[in-house]
Amino acid sequence: MAEHRSMQRAALLDAARTLLSEGGTDALTFPALAERTGLARSSVYEYFRSRAAVVEELCEVDFPVWAAEVAAAMAAADGPGDQVEAYVRKQLELVGDRRHRAVVAISASELDAGAREKIRAAHGGLVSMIVDALTGLGHAEPRLAAMLVQGVVDAAVRRIELGAAEEPGVVAEAAVSMVLRGVRG
Repeated sequence: MAEHRSMQRAALLDAARTLLSEGGTDALTFPALAERTGLARSSVYEYFRSRAAVVEELCEVDFPVWAAEVAAAMAAADGPGDQVEAYVRKQLELVGDRRHRAVVAISASELDAGAREKIRAAHGGLVSMIVDALTGLGHAEPRLAAMLVQGVVDAAVRRIELGAAEEPGVVAEAAVSMVLRGVRG
């Protein structure tokens, strides 16, 4: 029974990722989740009390996986400058991933204070990954610089997500160039 519930919960989360990545937060409804999974609408409520609860669990499940991919890319890099570049490139590479699209859609949705705090904490963990690399580059304010680097990454992500006139690779190169020049300044 527990395994069945776990599989159903995983199917609901997968359906939620798909709905968010295809149609944003407006597409994430309990009737749509029920339709995608073949469950009765009332059954969805057995797993999640609200849309915010679905969103919160998606963040708890997906954000650590995404952050681990960024951390692995940084660990494979040689030296702090290459680590900063890997930090930017990997996040922009993940833009097309359904998990990432879901996280982006989530950030735009109406969430309760607890869910917002969990997202902020997860995001803070991502930003803290780059502080050591910035310290290694001799940056006087590595925490501030990390926040600003993430701001450039977030702007590039939005540009790519919006389907800007530039190809994603062009946006990524511009972001990497801007960040590297800024942190090496």
